[in-house]
Amino acid sequence: MLTAGMKGKAETVVTEKNTAKAMGSGTLDVFATPAMVALMEEAAWKCVAPELEPGMGTVGTLMNVQHTSATPLSMHVTAECELTEVDNRRLVFTVKAFDEVGPIGSGTHERFIVKDEKFVAKANAKRG
Repeated sequence: MLTAGMKGKAETVVTEKNTAKAMGSGTLDVFATPAMVALMEEAAWKCVAPELEPGMGTVGTLMNVQHTSATPLSMHVTAECELTEVDNRRLVFTVKAFDEVGPIGSGTHERFIVKDEKFVAKANAKRG
């Protein structure tokens, strides 16, 4: 059962593959904002996945975050989330990210519960 207060976490290490330079979000070899966002999303979907019925998943629909501190290569990064609202199929999370020194980002994230097959079929229908 999905309930407010559920918490999740995801972790990574800053490598050349998840830098701003590599991801096209800048020119520097520091942890990319898109990588931080993806890590926050990973924490959120993994938090609720065990409570969903088979064949159901979640998709991200809104992300409102600030990336407040740069993280250099080889540092460990952790994203944490807390489910703060369950509104039918709409899920709202607070999200935070930290490196080994302290906070690097925070905000809110929204996901919707979907039927996996139906969602993919609708997306594939765009091809005609």
